[in-house]
Amino acid sequence: MRHVQGRARRAGAALAAVLTWAGLLAGAAGCTSETTGGAGLGGLGKPRAPEEVIRVFPADGSRGVKPEAKLRVGVPSGRLESVKVVKSQDAQETPVPGQISADGLRWEPDDRHLALAARYTVDVVALDAHGRRSARHTTFTTYVPEERFIGYVSPENRSTVGTGMIVSLEFNREIENRAAVERAVHVTARPAVEIRPHWFGKGRLDFRPERYWKPGTQVTVSLKLRDVEGAPGVYGLQYKTFSFTVGRHQVSTVDAAEHTMEVRRDGDLLATVPITAGAPKTTTYNGKMVVTEMLEVTRMNGATVGFTDYDGKGEYDIPDVPHAMRLTESGTFLHGNYWAPHAFGKVNVSHGCVGLRDVKGGGSDTPAGWFFDRSLIGDVVEVVRSKDKKVAPDNGLGGWNMGWKEWKAGSAVK
Repeated sequence: MRHVQGRARRAGAALAAVLTWAGLLAGAAGCTSETTGGAGLGGLGKPRAPEEVIRVFPADGSRGVKPEAKLRVGVPSGRLESVKVVKSQDAQETPVPGQISADGLRWEPDDRHLALAARYTVDVVALDAHGRRSARHTTFTTYVPEERFIGYVSPENRSTVGTGMIVSLEFNREIENRAAVERAVHVTARPAVEIRPHWFGKGRLDFRPERYWKPGTQVTVSLKLRDVEGAPGVYGLQYKTFSFTVGRHQVSTVDAAEHTMEVRRDGDLLATVPITAGAPKTTTYNGKMVVTEMLEVTRMNGATVGFTDYDGKGEYDIPDVPHAMRLTESGTFLHGNYWAPHAFGKVNVSHGCVGLRDVKGGGSDTPAGWFFDRSLIGDVVEVVRSKDKKVAPDNGLGGWNMGWKEWKAGSAVK
């Protein structure tokens, strides 16, 4: 019996052609001969072909099977003895778990969703109503989509960030089925805290708690986007998990009217630093902004953010701005400034950035160098008393400027 079963598994799709009826009968009923009309078989007659005894869907040899198709194995009578399904995807083979029903007539996978761009192999052994054993081997392949989407995630894996960090996913394609994508992204924290999502348009999904993270929190982000249909014919590609750690709590408050910045860590005042903010015609946004990028030195050209002269050239072009920390996507930075030495603590002269005194090339013992060395991506910088509007919640990681009720209303899962 074991010999016949083993041959059935190795024979693959050609099992029915290779395995003789006499062999099947001998293995199933213990008979040594086959005669017409059921003589010597107690009137059981010839056993049926495996494809008549064992039904498998999708059909053997199917190609381009869509993910919503249901994988099913069943018998009209008798019972299933064993079902083995293997998924081959990205050069890896993975068993597909499933369950045989209590009556033994059907098998269904635990996950009803088929993977894309995969090859499935199904091996089944069953007994018919007369106790005769049949084996069947089938294969099928699933749909290979032409278009995929991915999400670019911040912060980076294994990073240590400030307590104002917001988990943000920027998608490379517009997401039409936002609820399905949202369900495939899980953000959890230890110690536990309520974390809610908010969509900005069709291309960005952010997650945050109601208040800043507690220092020491471990945050895990799980992306189960692979094969999720984000838009008609466009499927996700990622299946990964990453995590980050929340460091100490630091919030710096820029008072544009007083030309100062108070730096507080874990509630204690570290320093009050003289600054220069946006000039009367190019004011700095009010509101809470989060450091998203830190650059030892960078070039800043007014033309990249819309500040041009009559010739279309940038109103400024500084090739070596030191200690630059990005606060908004629209171009607001907190950075070192060596070209306006008499402005700090006295007058606002910038094009919207917050400037701290520095030297050409950047100095570690200057206010800008001191602050840069004590900052993390995810730290909060809040600007008050500037003659400008509040920064938009989707300009950088400005989501802290939105109330919790409004933030929760931005979920696509109702």
